[in-house]
Amino acid sequence: MEMEAFIFLFSLVIGIIAPLSGVGGGVMFVPLLTAFSGINVDYIRGGGVMVALASSLTSSPTAIKRGFTNLRMVLPLILISNLTAFGGGYLGLYISREFPEGKHYITLMLGLLLAFILFIMSTTERVEFPEPKGRDKICSFFQMEGECFEPSIGKDIRYSASNTTIALAMFAFVGLVAGMFGLGAGWANVPVLNLVMLLPIRVAVATSMLIILLNTSIAAWVYMAKGAVLPEITVPAILGMTIGSKIGAELTLRVSPRIIRSAVMFILLIAAATNIIKGVMGIAGIT
Repeated sequence: MEMEAFIFLFSLVIGIIAPLSGVGGGVMFVPLLTAFSGINVDYIRGGGVMVALASSLTSSPTAIKRGFTNLRMVLPLILISNLTAFGGGYLGLYISREFPEGKHYITLMLGLLLAFILFIMSTTERVEFPEPKGRDKICSFFQMEGECFEPSIGKDIRYSASNTTIALAMFAFVGLVAGMFGLGAGWANVPVLNLVMLLPIRVAVATSMLIILLNTSIAAWVYMAKGAVLPEITVPAILGMTIGSKIGAELTLRVSPRIIRSAVMFILLIAAATNIIKGVMGIAGIT
């Protein structure tokens, strides 16, 4: 019961922080729990996949209903990223289970990935309404466009995707990483959708959640089939994250997002360094 209570409280805090900072809860769950607990990294990644799945399952239907995204927009993206997410899930479990120091390599790679995520977070800026460059062949074939009401300007806006060929290559890599480490991929999806495909930021966030929903549902089957999803980790994590996200949403108007975001990035920096050190020491056989 002590472990379940710890994971619940841990996830509750992450759930509160995530809406305030704009950092996805799944991105924080796996590296922080890996860095600051002794739980096997395979089970943490399995729990992380289920947390990301539950979070996106809650928000995606509302976004679709309001017109912020649609299945036509994500279809070519998930055709690529689903395949790589499936392969990434198997690859991550294969490395950690088939090699003597496999879990240490995964921990090291997780720390390096987290450092890369921090770099992206600190260097990319979101554009509210980027100017589209025109529809390409993929966009036209799949009709990757839509219309929604934008509350910040009080009128309907039309949007369409651009640069889809470049975006497909990027989503292939993102799917691999998300499946391999059990992370939600909002940290990468949103910049690609907003800055490469030139979608409005609200549309980019909604489309990212739908992509995460469809991708993590594939990766979840891999982790469940391999026995890496434990109820004693997954259930308290989802409960804590769900309750915490509701509290965090209520606090968004009362707390400065910039302060919270800076604090979160500092915490993630510590987690990245801790995972890298743990991975290197484990590979070197230093206890």
